[in-house]
Amino acid sequence: MAQKTKRVDIFDSTLRDGAQGEGISFSVTDKLNIVKALDKLGVAYIEAGNPFSNPKELEFFEKVKGLTLKNARLTAFGSTRRRDAKVAEDGNVKSLLAAGTPVCAIFGKAWDFHATEILKTTLQENLNMIDETVSFLRENGREVVFDAEHFFDGYKHNPAYAIEALKKAAAAGASTLCLCDTNGGCFPDEIEAIVKAVKQAVRGAALGIHTHNDAALAVANSLMAVGAGATQVQGTLIGIGERTGNANLCEIIGNLQLKRGYRCIPPENMSGLCAAAHAVAEIANVRLNKFMAYVGKSAFAHKAGMHIDGVHKASAAFEHVDPAAVGNGRRFLMSEVGGRSSILEKVQKLDPTVGKDSPVTKELAEAVKALEYRGYQFEGAEASFELLVRKYLGAYKPFFKLEKFKVIAEQNTGEAYAPATALVKVSVGGSVELTAAEGNGPVNALDIALRRALERFFPRLREFKLTDYKVRILDSRETSSAVTRVLIESGDGLETFNTVGVSRDIIEASLLALVDAIEYKLTRDQG
Repeated sequence: MAQKTKRVDIFDSTLRDGAQGEGISFSVTDKLNIVKALDKLGVAYIEAGNPFSNPKELEFFEKVKGLTLKNARLTAFGSTRRRDAKVAEDGNVKSLLAAGTPVCAIFGKAWDFHATEILKTTLQENLNMIDETVSFLRENGREVVFDAEHFFDGYKHNPAYAIEALKKAAAAGASTLCLCDTNGGCFPDEIEAIVKAVKQAVRGAALGIHTHNDAALAVANSLMAVGAGATQVQGTLIGIGERTGNANLCEIIGNLQLKRGYRCIPPENMSGLCAAAHAVAEIANVRLNKFMAYVGKSAFAHKAGMHIDGVHKASAAFEHVDPAAVGNGRRFLMSEVGGRSSILEKVQKLDPTVGKDSPVTKELAEAVKALEYRGYQFEGAEASFELLVRKYLGAYKPFFKLEKFKVIAEQNTGEAYAPATALVKVSVGGSVELTAAEGNGPVNALDIALRRALERFFPRLREFKLTDYKVRILDSRETSSAVTRVLIESGDGLETFNTVGVSRDIIEASLLALVDAIEYKLTRDQG
């Protein structure tokens, strides 16, 4: 008889707990788009926010009723009724019903200290609040997830009371009892031992886990809880949240589904994990941590020559999973320590006939070493490296020639803003264009002027823009005459790419990177 696949329900709180992260603010449209992305990925629950908290939440809950979800059950979040109040008259509880979601997540105090010192109520009244709120929502047809707030700290101080809080919620009809490490300070061995103890004490109840990353252990603690019997994992897709964040669901899903045989999301959706992470990061207006496991840009990046050679021969030599399993891609970084293997992969994309021992491969390897000695860094500027490869293969033809440029920067005393002016002359074929532009600083002015000059010849450059700009002084001992490296990230709405320029003149270094970016964009457009 085939073994039944173990299941873990993924409960995503990006829209509620994630919104509490520093610098995070979702519009109603943002929230609707995140709901679509999470449902497409296949999470079981989407905690959409607290309908009692503000008018924007009320608007969202009205609009989200128009969405048809394929995989997820939408969840409204709120607290138990207020102390010494009637549950049917409590504004928070009534707003949960008005939200119209099939599921409600209710948090209640599981730590006696919080009941008496924070809520300023009796231990019995706190238990009554849990019992009556869960019962009332169940009577009104809602599935209820009970979040036992501060459960692990409460269990350490008074295990009998923490367990009693869970029993009240279970008896009242809660579908899942979620144990919360609200302060984020527990260790994995503590989580495992306490979850096992709870399973014995509250037999038959489905348990969940909700961890925070204050000790950088949120993912590890979640995995230990699942190993001890938890069947629901709460977190946020890319780990954003209060203080240092919540458990990172991308990493948890990757570990449980690919390594431990659990079904967290539909198997056919696993290859969409990376795309979902990037979509949520884009909507949240945060940069996805490139070192994030499974979905980060560097998760399958190889730099050392021995590693690259090994991956070429057998990917399992230096990769714990196939990057395609989560929709990510393998990257070979260009550097002086990479050797010919790191170059070969890029070269063969353009000319499959080139081998590791071909003369052009050796020439490129020597060129990379020489350029990096001068200050270039190609591992963060793959677009510039592709242009370099094309030049050595004879597959590069410049689209334009920069004839000359001039930058005038001025600052008027007492004025908050004084724009810089750039004058650029370019030639394309037999035509010449002379353009001037103002910008917020000389680099911005150059960027605007150069693109404006070329748009007459290449209209699609209107879609192109500079999205990030980084400067590195390579030898500070040389003060103002030091070599400067400029890394530029550019995008056209479909993809982003990085270019590099190096010079003792920061303006020239910036211009070199800008020219590479435009040349790369035009090359991609040409196909």
